[in-house]
Amino acid sequence: MTHDQDIETLIVAAHTLTRVAALETANETPSAQWRTLTILRDHGALRIGELARLSRVTQPGMTRLVGQMADQGLVAKRTDAADSRATVVEVAPLGLEALQTWMLQLTAALAPHFADLKPEEWDALRVTASVLTRTLDSTRSSAAVEATR
Repeated sequence: MTHDQDIETLIVAAHTLTRVAALETANETPSAQWRTLTILRDHGALRIGELARLSRVTQPGMTRLVGQMADQGLVAKRTDAADSRATVVEVAPLGLEALQTWMLQLTAALAPHFADLKPEEWDALRVTASVLTRTLDSTRSSAAVEATR
């Protein structure tokens, strides 16, 4: 296999893992909500336009989603101090709690699929997760710097 094929296999497996988790948790919450909470947790407060870009949705779509999430107490909105026309969104404590609960549900739902892994396979997963986290964190940092230019 080539490196490109390895990456493709990883992407397909990650998508499958996400679908299996969603189906097995029977959680009715739209994935866009979990993605938005995760982005806000990881990046801190963001303007709606930047949040939409990172989530890969339209700005009007993100505005609607943020409005719904604010009504549920999951996020807090405020006017951007630098530009009164813009809205800044941050995850609220209730949003962090909901996200943590969802992560626990995902883990519990997926754990049986990994129950028969050997110790060396767990080591391989741990290394893979570490490499992905490190690589994607550096990519995210580079993108954030590029966005401010």
